[in-house]
Amino acid sequence: MTFGERITLIRKQLKWSQEELAKKIGTSAPIIGRYERNEIKPSIEIAKKIADELSVTVDYLLGGSDKMVLDKKLMKRIEDIEALPEKEKEKIFDYIDLVIRDVKIKKAHAS
Repeated sequence: MTFGERITLIRKQLKWSQEELAKKIGTSAPIIGRYERNEIKPSIEIAKKIADELSVTVDYLLGGSDKMVLDKKLMKRIEDIEALPEKEKEKIFDYIDLVIRDVKIKKAHAS
């Protein structure tokens, strides 16, 4: 999918008009239409605004990732973990690893 196709897809999933998206990022509906038709590309700053409003990453819009939705709560938690001292980070990672391992074991035994 192209940059424009990805914007169109998500905008329509959100049931937003081009005008609504345009207002959110500070531009006009005709400009959004030109982005969606791949006639023009936005600046990096505008691409970031679009991604933020659509709750996706710029990487997704550019086709570098197929992960569409950016879980903002998860990203906030990751930022909080990054700010912790190394010892506390390791405790959190150990716990996460245990939970993931347990889920995988349960899935393996369920099938």
